[in-house]
Amino acid sequence: MKSLKLFCSVILLQILFSNSTYAQFGLSTDLLKLGSSVLGIDKLLKKPAPITTAFENVNKEGSQMPDFFKLETAQPLYLLPKATTGGFVLCAGYYEMTNKSYCLHAGTFAPSKGDGYMYAPTNGSKKEIVTAILKSAENHPEIDQHKIQILLWAIIAKTKFIDFSTEIKLTAITLLTKKQLTQLEDGALGFLPENIINQAKAKMPESVQTVFEAENNIRGLVTSGNYTYQEMEKYAILAGFSPPRTDYPSGIWTLHPDGYYIRYIPSGYSITKVQIYVPKELIISLNGKALIYDATNDIACPANTGSQRLAQTNEPLNPDYSLTLKTICTGVN
Repeated sequence: MKSLKLFCSVILLQILFSNSTYAQFGLSTDLLKLGSSVLGIDKLLKKPAPITTAFENVNKEGSQMPDFFKLETAQPLYLLPKATTGGFVLCAGYYEMTNKSYCLHAGTFAPSKGDGYMYAPTNGSKKEIVTAILKSAENHPEIDQHKIQILLWAIIAKTKFIDFSTEIKLTAITLLTKKQLTQLEDGALGFLPENIINQAKAKMPESVQTVFEAENNIRGLVTSGNYTYQEMEKYAILAGFSPPRTDYPSGIWTLHPDGYYIRYIPSGYSITKVQIYVPKELIISLNGKALIYDATNDIACPANTGSQRLAQTNEPLNPDYSLTLKTICTGVN
């Protein structure tokens, strides 16, 4: 019954978009016919990026090398009190959690062992949508991580909602509100023919060309509705590894704007170990005010700009709830 309702919602939304929003933004076939003469290459290149977070957005002030802290064994982050708004209420101490993570940069390399990742906030025209998906996914464990990743790739590639395959539409409808779904059309593109792609690439820096082409290929697969996860991944994740930077090594600590230290150790793009160190002095200075770690607006940003930027989640992988915290959290609001 639930699946039937979702399917009916897909049909209703498709009618809505085809009658109004679709007309507003134009059909993909119209774009193919009119090409660059109407849209214009310059206008095409000015389309806002759904997610813009880059290493330049990382505040490196206060960052520390991997061995700066002499820390004991980390405690499970997921055992800390849950915050009503999402995430975890932090207490003084050292914590870690291996959680689901997601690629937010198609056409780049998967993380390598030497890549240094640092905290940056989610920025871009679709930051609220991406955050909403990650928050909502916590309440829908029945949705496979691959389905959520494909939805995120479709959004990052600027795919129109009307062009989503039925399966991606079902995922989007489950995780987003109707208002959020209509926002997916803003700034979206159809699949672009090769001549437009080549004209656009000629005006781009070489480092951007691969990403631009990968996003177009993803839009093509999403629109066709005939693809496997592996085919989608082939365009989103480049084969091989980009040489890591030695000035920002793996395990480097970022001083979070809220005053604690955080670092990321990815295992591929879908799994990240997050470690957090909360100084006792920070908790004392807050005078009982809750310090909350909510990963859904966090991006693990690589110093190596050729590697994946990774959206983080509050969803632990293989948690062991039989364990207990050694730290007694006091003054938690």
